[in-house]
Amino acid sequence: MTLPPRPLVSSRLPDFPWDSLTTYAARAGAHPDGIVDLSVGTPVDPTPQVVQQALRDAADDPGYPITVGLPETRQACLDWLARRHGVTGLGLDQVLPVIGSKELIGTLAAHLGIGEGDLVVYPELAYPTYEVGAKLVGARAVPSDSLTALGPEMPALLWLNSPSNPTGRVLPVEHLKKVVDWCRERGTILVSDECYLESGWDVSPVSVLHPDVCGGSSEGILSVHSLSKRSNLAGYRCAFVAGDPALVGELLAVRKNLGLIMPGPQQRAMVAALDDDVHVAEQHARYAARRTALRSALEGAGFRIDHSEAALYLWATRDEDCWETIAWLAERGILAAPGAFYGAAGTRHVRVAFTATDERVAAAVSRLG
Repeated sequence: MTLPPRPLVSSRLPDFPWDSLTTYAARAGAHPDGIVDLSVGTPVDPTPQVVQQALRDAADDPGYPITVGLPETRQACLDWLARRHGVTGLGLDQVLPVIGSKELIGTLAAHLGIGEGDLVVYPELAYPTYEVGAKLVGARAVPSDSLTALGPEMPALLWLNSPSNPTGRVLPVEHLKKVVDWCRERGTILVSDECYLESGWDVSPVSVLHPDVCGGSSEGILSVHSLSKRSNLAGYRCAFVAGDPALVGELLAVRKNLGLIMPGPQQRAMVAALDDDVHVAEQHARYAARRTALRSALEGAGFRIDHSEAALYLWATRDEDCWETIAWLAERGILAAPGAFYGAAGTRHVRVAFTATDERVAAAVSRLG
């Protein structure tokens, strides 16, 4: 008996968007002074010395790490949340180190038992991995910024992202609180992706776990945090999730069985990074200067900047199809990310990262001028 072929898992997923930028990258790369790649928000500045030293000091680590993470690592996460963001009252059983935030986001629905027929809601302009994680488990993935538009439906999982990637928009406390109350009334798990929480420019972003938002209770809530951008640790894959102890416990139980463990040396480096605020202020100042220069140059070239009050991007438009803008920039040796990557609502914007070096940012400013 010949069994019918099983459908490939990849057939359930959207096309990987960055593949469609290849032609434009080649065009930008043909510029006599080389490409200025502002498409991906990859850190380019050195990893802080205090973190590098902590990694070196922890290099002799022959035993297996534990999935739950070192007590020192979890305590550093809690101390950072309290010191920097006013999130208090959490215990060690409410935080879990993870191997980079993208891995967590992509597998979260599966690890929380969400599956076929369940509804997962994410922002209309959003990091594509929210949709990918839902589709991997066969759930319905719906982009929506309106709770009322969902009608009587009760999502199994709702994603927030403030500050937003790609727009840099920051949701105010009143809005966050309304979403928390709405989810609790319906038994919906609320997960807030807060990877850019320390990258505020015109406003001060607030965590969904702040007592003014959640009423001092983490029930039904998880928040996701990354050290990739705040500490130039993208290569270390250091992140963590915090919140409802029952949900954290469920993630821990699954991750134990799968062997999803942050390596011990990275956990030590993570402690050093979270405990040190000096390098964060220095990096924030670097990004602020690059942001100011690029914003001025883009506006001088006829762009309008929308939102962008936080995160590491400028949400820019020339009021035309985003691919026309991408082509216009590529002719000048500049590569940006088309807004269409992030949802249908982004088709007239481009996302411009200011994570390039000072020299490359200066080159972009010159070309735009």
